[in-house]
Amino acid sequence: MAMTADLLHVQPVIMAGGSGTRLWPLSRAGYPKQFLVLDGNASLLQQAAQRLAALREVAPTAAAGGGTVGDGSVRGGHDVDVRLEVAAPIVVGNEEHRFLVLDQLREARCEPSSLILEPLARNTAPALTLAALQAVQAAKGDIDPVLVVTPADHSVTDPSAFTAALARAVVAAAQGAIVTLGITPDRPDTGFGYIQAGAAGDDGVHEVQRFVEKPDLATATAYLAEGGYYWNGGIFVLRASTWLQALERFRPDIARQTQLAFDARSTDAAFVRPAREAFARVPSDSVDYAVMERCPGSGIGIAMVPLQAGWNDLGAWDAVWQVAPKDAHGNAAAGDVLFHDSRDTLVHATSRLVGVIGLQDVVVVETADAVLVSDRARSQQVKVLVSALERQRRVEHTVHRKVHRPWGWYDSIDAGDRFQVKRIMVKPGASLSLQMHHHRAEHWIVVRGTAEVTCGERRILLTENQSTYIPLGETHRLANPGKVPLEIIEVQSGSYLGEDDIVRFEDSYGRG
Repeated sequence: MAMTADLLHVQPVIMAGGSGTRLWPLSRAGYPKQFLVLDGNASLLQQAAQRLAALREVAPTAAAGGGTVGDGSVRGGHDVDVRLEVAAPIVVGNEEHRFLVLDQLREARCEPSSLILEPLARNTAPALTLAALQAVQAAKGDIDPVLVVTPADHSVTDPSAFTAALARAVVAAAQGAIVTLGITPDRPDTGFGYIQAGAAGDDGVHEVQRFVEKPDLATATAYLAEGGYYWNGGIFVLRASTWLQALERFRPDIARQTQLAFDARSTDAAFVRPAREAFARVPSDSVDYAVMERCPGSGIGIAMVPLQAGWNDLGAWDAVWQVAPKDAHGNAAAGDVLFHDSRDTLVHATSRLVGVIGLQDVVVVETADAVLVSDRARSQQVKVLVSALERQRRVEHTVHRKVHRPWGWYDSIDAGDRFQVKRIMVKPGASLSLQMHHHRAEHWIVVRGTAEVTCGERRILLTENQSTYIPLGETHRLANPGKVPLEIIEVQSGSYLGEDDIVRFEDSYGRG
């Protein structure tokens, strides 16, 4: 029988600031990897949130001497029950993705406690610092929460094993250690940094001896032969105070400037906005470089819990093929795909039928406006194509043809000289801004739902098969007052049809 019971306050932190280049053309800067659904019905962000939320419901053995406890507690060593109080997640992400994050998490019933919006990218060390400061600010009394920090864009095939490893790490981190999850390697891989770990203690937690940079193939092979080396997956568990003290010791410049940006923050419902000018002066550095690699031998305790949960960082299309279900010939498919005489090939079809014949070790990714065909072993080099698109000032690396907005989405289905056709969806209860265009007129045809249309001084309701005309220069707004999504076909005509030809007078989403 347990003699004592401890309550640990756990604050999940999801790092969702990825830029979205390695899985192009499915991933774009405006719709990066963490928002993609690559298997099942949930995006990578939604899966990350659901794995963290599972800590509330299942708390497997986390230390030696204990057994599984089915009441939301963790049996620690020395006959101690440790109960976990798990908060809603703090999410750190790009300001431009704020409504995507909220929509996806609400859809997954994982509403965040706060969404910290980085005004510009400053790598993961400042991002984690913002989350730690927010966690401390939101905590009650003198609570020092245990942060469980995970990227938003990884894949795990065994969520229960992941939860068990996290629970063990939480107990160790509560004692003041920095704990990382070390991925048990199944092959020599040059794409990951490695962790060299010592022998495990009675609680199954290893002391970290050192972090090592991405090795060459011969070194990675030697690591596996020697044993005791694990992949660094960028998953950390530590108290908020532990992180802030370690950062102050190793990178006081990051600590102080991030504090200034946080102190001057503004808030709007769940959104937390660090001061832009102050945050622009924060040095850019990663969690690993700023703190983790400096800890071994420094007197700051740093430990590792092994993780065998089918983890994959999905760093390239080859990695997506590795975790995807395959047919008898090693082919993996998503969407409408036909294979003939092909082996070990990945085809991801988004908008049409894709057929392949006689391919081996190839990746084919089809979207509405771009197609990638690559040797599977060279799929990491997609960044070369993305760089070329940037140099040519093309848009295919930034947005899809279908563009998500806080009120819904639009899909540019056709265009020509002086005209453009869009399919527009507006969520129930949502509305576009009250706006005006200098260079174009618009025709709207309702194909589903009910539209409330403001045009000048008029306000009318339109239902299926009804239409209206918005003259050039007229103030107008489209809203959905109904209970089902509204879909319209919009035909624009005029001398200039760019998205920047818009003057907003009122907006529900804080856009100028």
